[in-house]
Amino acid sequence: MAPAQRCPLCRQTFFCGRGHVYSRKHQRTLKAALERLLPQVEAARKAVRAAQVERYVPEHERRCWCLCCGCEVRKHLSHGNLTVLHGGLLEHLASPEHKKATNRFWWENKAEFQMKEKFLISPQDYARFKKSMVKGLDTYEEKEDEVIKEMAAQIREVEHSRQELVRSVLEPQPVPDPEEGSSALGSWKGTNSLVASTSQQPSYLDLPPAPELDWMETGQPLTFIGHQDTPGIGNIHSGATPPWMVQDEEYSSGNQQIGPSYEEFLKEKEKQKLKKLPPDRVGANFDHSSSTSIGWLPSFGRVWNNGRRWQSRHQFKTEAAARNKQSHKKSQSLTDTFSSQQTHT
Repeated sequence: MAPAQRCPLCRQTFFCGRGHVYSRKHQRTLKAALERLLPQVEAARKAVRAAQVERYVPEHERRCWCLCCGCEVRKHLSHGNLTVLHGGLLEHLASPEHKKATNRFWWENKAEFQMKEKFLISPQDYARFKKSMVKGLDTYEEKEDEVIKEMAAQIREVEHSRQELVRSVLEPQPVPDPEEGSSALGSWKGTNSLVASTSQQPSYLDLPPAPELDWMETGQPLTFIGHQDTPGIGNIHSGATPPWMVQDEEYSSGNQQIGPSYEEFLKEKEKQKLKKLPPDRVGANFDHSSSTSIGWLPSFGRVWNNGRRWQSRHQFKTEAAARNKQSHKKSQSLTDTFSSQQTHT
């Protein structure tokens, strides 16, 4: 009997010696494993003539499993903030260690000889990849320079617009000539007098003469709009009470209570305590305000649970009869006194 051997592809132990690698199950498992690795190798082969250089991102740290070497291999080649796509896998496929491991794997598993060249990269192809990688780096640097120039142009444009805005705000306003201001004021007066003399409208169109404005002589282009104080009502600048401090008429008396009373607060507090108790407890739905009738009988022997229940029942009935008799006597005495008072009157 052949010694036990384990197949890493099939993940099982067999005792048939070298005959296991020729079995249909082993060949089917081997073909499926190679087909899973083949798309990644073909994508790396396409990068031999046109290497792609991108900015580094954490996703570029992905690894792939090399079936021939039995180890993980970096898929991309990263340096600093740049990444060459499929550079790590191409470097591994072109290494002599991978070539030796591939030959041994093909010999041990009896794979198809035509497929072995698909998983190997020749030194000439790897040298071509290096040249394309240099071109890709140059192209990437040119694109980055163009992006930097565009960003610099945008920054200069924004800075120029900001300076223009600041200059327009800080630029001194032109001071009008005092003679021109006085002539304009005189023409305004003449126009008002002309309208007042020639119009036949009611008296509200007769404008009063314009006041003598001393501020026009200073040369400042200001406009007087008149005093805005409301008669009879002060403001915070004149020492009046602010409007948010004035009490409303409906609340000025102070008799109206704000919020719930103390009794309502205690009731709500008791309700909150009862909510914390289990809802299915004994007596949860019992109404404590209801009156107890005479027919109610306790289910235990008085307070201390002493004696039999029939004794408690008889004692309860005796006490109830005594209370009824005493209440009857009181009502009888009251009726007698009331009737005697009526006879005297």
